[in-house]
Amino acid sequence: MTTWFRTFYEDEELWLYFEADDEGWATRQVEVREADAQPVTAASLEEVLYLRDHADLAAMGRYERQFGVLAEGSLDGWQAQPRAAGISAEEFERLWARARQALGGSA
Repeated sequence: MTTWFRTFYEDEELWLYFEADDEGWATRQVEVREADAQPVTAASLEEVLYLRDHADLAAMGRYERQFGVLAEGSLDGWQAQPRAAGISAEEFERLWARARQALGGSA
């Protein structure tokens, strides 16, 4: 079952928004700076896997510079993180589209 949620990373003052699969791994991730509401990450597991399988390290580097780095590993325990809350799929899609547009990519 897909879940959508947010947490807050206090050290960097970032809102982290995740779409996670049924095993708790991030399938998409958006990060937004709290200070100015600017997206800084909008990374997708599907895109990362495609680049891993069909491109070279330089292409992966370009992707990560443009869209950021997707969280690796299980996100289990997110509920205990600061300001954590579940969000709707619709809210995540709005954030995703805005972040991708801001970072120069398609939603």
